[in-house]
Amino acid sequence: MPNIKIFSGSSHPDLGQKIADRLGLELGKVVTKKFSNQETCVEIGESVRGEDVYIVQSGCGEINDNLMELLIMINACKIASASRVTAVIPCFPYARQDKKDKSRAPISAKLVANMLSVSGANHIITMDLHASQIQVSGPHGPGGGREGQSGHLG
Repeated sequence: MPNIKIFSGSSHPDLGQKIADRLGLELGKVVTKKFSNQETCVEIGESVRGEDVYIVQSGCGEINDNLMELLIMINACKIASASRVTAVIPCFPYARQDKKDKSRAPISAKLVANMLSVSGANHIITMDLHASQIQVSGPHGPGGGREGQSGHLG
């Protein structure tokens, strides 16, 4: 059975620490920096091979930067042979854009779910989605969550 590792993105490190403390685990080591062109660089500071990884990153604040950082963290863990990666996203980014309400309008919430799946996330855990249709997300099956439920992305 794989061990659990918890990492936190920079959107809400206190929440990541509180979750780790509550579970009696140490928060995983991760370094996030920006290059001069504002490109995000993430380094996972410990082995995740064969581990069950949870990444805590909220979709509030600097939403685009936080989302990109999360996608890179997920991908870094998958490339480093994590057994499973779960994105813990208390505030799902672009949740308000969950349906096509105008001609030529994107469904950005579905795009975010697809990006999470493509980056390597197996599950997401989120809270209080804007609308239940977001649950039908990732390209490999249902995802999302409602009122604290989790969903499988692939």
